[in-house]
Amino acid sequence: MRVLSKDLRLQDVTLMYLTTLATLVVILVASYQAAGSSRPQLPYHVPLDPGGQLQLSWNISYERQELYLELWAREPRHGLLLGMSDRGELRDADLVLLWDDGTKSYFGDAWSDSQGLVSVDEQQDYQLIDAQRTSEGFFLLFKRPFSTCDPRDYIIEEGTVHLLYAILDKPIQSPQKLNLSLLNPGVQRVLLLRPETPSPPLPRDIRTLDVLAPDITIPAQETTYWCHIYQLPPDLPKNHIVMYEAAVTPGNEAIVHHMEVFECSPNMDVIPQYSGSCDSKMKPRKLNFCRHVLAAWALGAEPFYYPADAGLPFGGEGSSRFLRLEVHYHNPLLVSGRRDSSGIRLHYTPNLRKYDAGIMELGLVYTPVMAIPPQQSNFLLTGYCTAKCTQTALPPGGIFIFASQLHTHLAGRAVRTALVRGGREVEVVQEDKHFSTHYQIIRILKKMVNVLPGDVLVTRCRYNTEDRSKPTVGGFGIMEEMCVNYVHYYPRTQLELCKSHVDPGYLQKFFSLISRFQGGDECSCARPDVVEQFSSLRWDAFSGQVLNSLYSTSPISMHCNQSTAELFPVSRPGLILISSNGNYC
Repeated sequence: MRVLSKDLRLQDVTLMYLTTLATLVVILVASYQAAGSSRPQLPYHVPLDPGGQLQLSWNISYERQELYLELWAREPRHGLLLGMSDRGELRDADLVLLWDDGTKSYFGDAWSDSQGLVSVDEQQDYQLIDAQRTSEGFFLLFKRPFSTCDPRDYIIEEGTVHLLYAILDKPIQSPQKLNLSLLNPGVQRVLLLRPETPSPPLPRDIRTLDVLAPDITIPAQETTYWCHIYQLPPDLPKNHIVMYEAAVTPGNEAIVHHMEVFECSPNMDVIPQYSGSCDSKMKPRKLNFCRHVLAAWALGAEPFYYPADAGLPFGGEGSSRFLRLEVHYHNPLLVSGRRDSSGIRLHYTPNLRKYDAGIMELGLVYTPVMAIPPQQSNFLLTGYCTAKCTQTALPPGGIFIFASQLHTHLAGRAVRTALVRGGREVEVVQEDKHFSTHYQIIRILKKMVNVLPGDVLVTRCRYNTEDRSKPTVGGFGIMEEMCVNYVHYYPRTQLELCKSHVDPGYLQKFFSLISRFQGGDECSCARPDVVEQFSSLRWDAFSGQVLNSLYSTSPISMHCNQSTAELFPVSRPGLILISSNGNYC
C-alpha cells in the first residue's frame, strides 16, 4: 500500500493526503509529554474488533475543543474506515477514510446517506497529523473538533459514542464506490470525552482483592454472560474500596466486553457456589439476591477512583460475605478453547477514610404500571426523587454525587438525571443522548453535584419500540424496561432508593377511558392484572398520546426506602407538575 503522495486533488475535491506534518507532530508530542517516543502516546485505548486487528487510541483537549485520535491496524491492506453514528447505524454516519486506488493513497472526511452510500464531505474537518508503518503495525494519527457546524458531521459530546470500523480489502477509485452495507463494518461503543480530574494517590497501606472468573473456557458462541460466586474471607472487618480496575486475561482484551461485581443481600446467610451461564436454568435462584453494584467496567474504561476523602465500605457488620461476578463475553468469531480468568481487581484500605460512600437508586420503580406502547419512536418515562424524601433523608449539608451508572433495557435510547431546586432545573447530573444497554459503566462526573435537603432529582428515559407489536411493561426481564440511575455519592445515608411510579388508581382511569373509547364494556368481573390490561388495548396514536399525558400529569406513588428496605415516612402519592417553562412544582 502506498502511503505518500504529492498529488492534492481528487475529483475536484481538495483532500489531505498522507503527508507527514512535522510541526503539528512536534506540538502534539510536547503537549502530551511523549518525549523520547517517535509517536505521541495517547492515554485512552479501546480494541475495535474481536480479532485484535484494530485499536483506537485518543486524547482530549478541552481547551481547543478537539479530539486527537490514532488508529492502529496490524495490517491496513487497502485502507481503513472509522465512523460515528447515532446508534451504530450504517446510514447518516460521519466517516473518516484512508483508501488507495492501487497506485496512490488518500485520506479524507466522508459521510454516508440514508442507503449507506458514501460521499466525500465538501467540508473537510478531520485533519491528518501523521502516518507511520512500524514493526508493530500501521498508525494513523488525526484530529477533529468536538463540533464542526457541518450538518453531515457527528457532534462529539458526553455520553456513549457508537463507532463504526472496517478494513478495506481491495483498492477503490473513490469513496463513492463504497456501500457500507456491503462493507459490513463492525460497531464498538465508547466514552470519548472523559473528565480532566486527576486521580487521587492511593494510600501506602493499599491491599488488593481479585474477583476473577475461575479459569473458564469461553463458550464458542457470540454472546455469553458468565456468573461466578466469590466468597469473602470469614470475619472480614470493614474496609474502604478506594479504586478498582479491570484484570483482563492477556489475549482476551477484544472478547471481554464488560464486567460487574455485585454484593449479595446481607440477609442471605448462604449463597450456593456457582460458576456458569447467568442464563442457565441450573443457576441457583438465590443469585437473584445479588444486585447491589460494587464495581462495573466496560471496554475502554479507565480505573475507577473514589474521591480522596471517601471510600466504598465492604466487610464488617451489615455486609455480605458473598459477591457475584458477571462477565459478558462478546465472541462473534466463535473462537473455541480460549481460557479466561478475567475479573475486577478491588483496591482497598483498612484505614477508613472520612466518609463512607454510598449508592442510591433514582428513577422508576420496577413495576408494570410504567409501560411503553408499541410502535413508539420517542416515548418518555420519568421518575422522581421528591423534595419530601430528600428533606427527610439527607443531612443538612446534603450529599455529593461524584459518579453515576445509567441503566435501561433494550428499548432505552437516552437517559438524563437533573437536579431541581426551588422549582427550577439548576444542574444536569448525568446525560447520555446515545445510551445503549450494551455499554453500561460507572461514569465519573466532570464535577460533583451537591444535593441538598428539599431538592428534587428527576430521571427521564427515552424509548424506541418501533420494532415491537405489543406494549413493553416495566420489570426485570430484558424485554421489559427500566429507567434507573445508580448514583455514587458521599457521605452515605440510610436512603438507598428514591424512585416513583404513576398512581395505580389514575392508571385504572386511563384503562376505563380507552376501553370505552374503543367500544369496550365495563366489566364487573375480577379485574385482570396490569400486564393483561395493557396487552388488551388496541394501540394507536391516540391511546399512546393519552398514556403519555397521564404519565406527565397524574399523581405519583413515591418510594423513599432505607437501606433496611423500610420506607421513610414520606412514601405516599403526590402530584408533580412540569410547567411549559421547565419549572417543577
